Amino acid sequence: MKTLLLKKEEVSRLIRMKEVIGTVEEAYKAFNSDQVVQPDYIGIDLHPPRGDIDFKLGYYKGNEIISMKASSGGFPNNPTTYGVPSGMGTILLFDARTCALICVMDGSLITGLRTGACGAVSVKALARKNAKRITSIGTGNQARMQIRAINEIMKIEAIHAWDHTSESLSRYKADIEREFGIPVVMANSKKEAVEQADILITTTRGKGELVEAEWIKPGTHIVAIGTDAKGKQELDPEIFRNAKVVVDSITQCSEKGETQHPLSKNIMSKDGIHAEIGEVLLGEKPGRESDEEITIFDSTGMAIQDNTTATKIYRNAIENKIGTFFEFFE
Repeated sequence: MKTLLLKKEEVSRLIRMKEVIGTVEEAYKAFNSDQVVQPDYIGIDLHPPRGDIDFKLGYYKGNEIISMKASSGGFPNNPTTYGVPSGMGTILLFDARTCALICVMDGSLITGLRTGACGAVSVKALARKNAKRITSIGTGNQARMQIRAINEIMKIEAIHAWDHTSESLSRYKADIEREFGIPVVMANSKKEAVEQADILITTTRGKGELVEAEWIKPGTHIVAIGTDAKGKQELDPEIFRNAKVVVDSITQCSEKGETQHPLSKNIMSKDGIHAEIGEVLLGEKPGRESDEEITIFDSTGMAIQDNTTATKIYRNAIENKIGTFFEFFE
């Protein structure tokens, strides 16, 4: 048995966002169909100026693949001192029938793609059908990924955007308008941006209550992406009081997602979480039930998303004869 090596450029040629939306939907359904073994992920924080590294492991009975992803970020000195990126990702795929290593691939693109796709999946399930305007709080790479994915499943009329720095905001406007032809309005304040939202996306690094409850209009769908560790936060917990809350994983979001904050303040209980999104996609629980509901999708990211997406890339590589095989086992 040979092992396939896929570099970053090869991975980028082997999958498109529409396919990733499909692999993420598959992942969520599998998770809520007793098809997944997914231990808690492990994170290691290193001393500044270094950042952190996470390890996510998952087994999917449906494809008989075990995946392990190592993902690092927040290493500002890497490019100049060591000649490597400030954030990196590597994915290993094992054949679950033998536990033989079948693929080593760059994972730096997959995290961004599948996180972007999860927002689109939630929009399909939870946003109003007549939603047209998106507000983006944060204008980094993931903010762009969210637009790339959502643009695949609905027509976006306009984007209202806010960021801490005017330079980032201006770059985002130029990039989005060039890539998609969607007009971007640079908001003067967070409040001004949020009040325009049919769909609100938050993709900052989760350093405080950026969005206040009184700014959210009825019918808004919120895609909460930036909070994925204890202590991170983007939303005023009061937003959760009268919202329909859907999460990717109740266990993860209760401890590391945006949902940790209303839970800790007793604004809601775990029983107040409406559903995991896989339950909605499977038809086991309803999604949006009125145009007046405020819906929240809290996403912390799951190993099973990496598993289904990486497996699709691996199969596409085999089919298209892309990558390099090497003898890992003597």
